[in-house]
Amino acid sequence: MKSKKIIFLTGTRADFGKLKPLMKALEQEKAFETHIFATGMHMLPKYGSTVDEVIKAGFKNIFSYYNQKTGNSMDAILGNTIHGFGDYVSATRPDLIIVHGDRVEALAGAVVGALNNIIVGHIEGGELSGTIDESIRHSISKLAHVHFVSNEEAKKRLLQMGEKKSNIYVIGSPDMDLMDSGYLPALSAVKKHYEIDFKEYALFIYHSVTTNLHDLSDNVRQVTKALASSGKKYIVLYPNNDSGSDIIIRELKLMSKNRNFRIFPSIRFESFLTLLKNCEFIIGNSSSGIREAPYYGIPSINIGNRQSGRFAYKTIINVRESAADITSAINKIPDVPKTPTTHFGDGKSVKRFISILNGSQIWCTEIQKQFCSEYHTDNKGMSGKKYIRR
Repeated sequence: MKSKKIIFLTGTRADFGKLKPLMKALEQEKAFETHIFATGMHMLPKYGSTVDEVIKAGFKNIFSYYNQKTGNSMDAILGNTIHGFGDYVSATRPDLIIVHGDRVEALAGAVVGALNNIIVGHIEGGELSGTIDESIRHSISKLAHVHFVSNEEAKKRLLQMGEKKSNIYVIGSPDMDLMDSGYLPALSAVKKHYEIDFKEYALFIYHSVTTNLHDLSDNVRQVTKALASSGKKYIVLYPNNDSGSDIIIRELKLMSKNRNFRIFPSIRFESFLTLLKNCEFIIGNSSSGIREAPYYGIPSINIGNRQSGRFAYKTIINVRESAADITSAINKIPDVPKTPTTHFGDGKSVKRFISILNGSQIWCTEIQKQFCSEYHTDNKGMSGKKYIRR
């Protein structure tokens, strides 16, 4: 029997970390041929050239593609990625394209798949992102044919969007499989590799809010002012390469003169998880503070509105971009209950994913999508769920 070709599209250090467990497991399956299209931030030296991490992972079929130069607009990046990925898909002729999350590269992958009648699988659809990311995530969901979601909450949102129930699979977030897997490096090894001599530390990741760039300079200064005055040690990661990232990076470079800060363009995902698991708290506006940190029960301070409307939990403190408010939140960290949660996954995502791909249902997915409305009715003794095609 001919093996099925699966292409994973990865554009950032974050989505690679989430997709990697699925890629690794799939490469062990004889029924599948795994291909990786690496692009986006992976290719930029400014952000650590993380394509090297993709290559070091030992995958057989990796194709790297420069889809941007520093400073390119998101629409230009989208167009470039569609062009490059379209050519790659034409040459590879896959049976399934897997994309993740809410980045423009993932949107490009979904566009190419949908327009070429190839099944598109979307990881972590149906979630709230805030800013333009949310519009991108939902756009990907409407182009995708099958959905691998984190929880029932995400599934319900996709149903609200008219997605077919039988095409939605609740598997959990794949990165949760790594988080307590025993495959993470030891903290001592991570500190030695990255030359971190802090005994206790917090993590700081701050991204631009692309729909509110006019306030970004002042906001990031408010944040860095609070961190500097706290007297704590911070391990800092560069932001994503969104519009406004240069403003943040400029402020981070000023912070590098302070001995309490160790700043990195990128850190290997497994090493990041080790640092997260052992930190005092994480601060900024990264989804890591909303998703991964609560899994470990690590307190997080979520700043501003980038994660507005997302998961609310007792380990998360939400504050404005105000130095005074941030300082107050930092002082409250000792009182935050360190209670873990499995809201985004229980560590069995890979097993569920492989089981679905080894089954027959996914390969019978209809390429032609139609909007489905799910409703209940009790009129004249009738009840239950029905789908209306429109």
